[in-house]
Amino acid sequence: MQERAAKTRQAVLEAAAEEFAERGYEGASLQRVAGRAETSIGALTFHFRNKTALAEEVCLTGRARFGRSLAELAPAADPLRGLRALIGTLARLAHEDRFVRAVRRLEADPPDSAPPLAETWLPVLRALLDRAHRARSLRPGVAPEEAEIMLAHLAEGAMAAHGTPVARDSVWDVVLHGLAADRHEGGGQDGREPPQAESGRSPA
Repeated sequence: MQERAAKTRQAVLEAAAEEFAERGYEGASLQRVAGRAETSIGALTFHFRNKTALAEEVCLTGRARFGRSLAELAPAADPLRGLRALIGTLARLAHEDRFVRAVRRLEADPPDSAPPLAETWLPVLRALLDRAHRARSLRPGVAPEEAEIMLAHLAEGAMAAHGTPVARDSVWDVVLHGLAADRHEGGGQDGREPPQAESGRSPA
């Protein structure tokens, strides 16, 4: 009985994530959520008393999944590779994880009053840029603070874009190449030009 209830609860959560991601808080319907989950309104309200409680649980789940994915990023010796991996992970989560998509949609709607997801990934971006600056991996004249502003805006765009992953990857390769110091300028910790960007997927 408990196992069946747990499965129903999870099915409702997944259906709600899809509904909130597509329609936002105001446009979401509990009736549609129940239909997506192939359960009844009674079963839904047994687990979540109303739409607000359901949205809050979807947000908690999405934020936890987002945080775990960032924590699982493999440390990169080259901070520019680390930036590329971070950006790729952000774009992938925003497009492929229904709970993260729901959180991003609900950030603009009630009842989600938690800090925005950007407060989770911006410190990681900032730390990687600081590392790149200390390692002289950034092109001369590029200030980490200015690069952070640019990359943050572009990362938000990548998360909101509807282009293919290949297209997004190509754009970021160009951006990060423009930030990297030339080989003769001593780019990288060992004096070599930063290597080509790797895939932004986090480990399975």
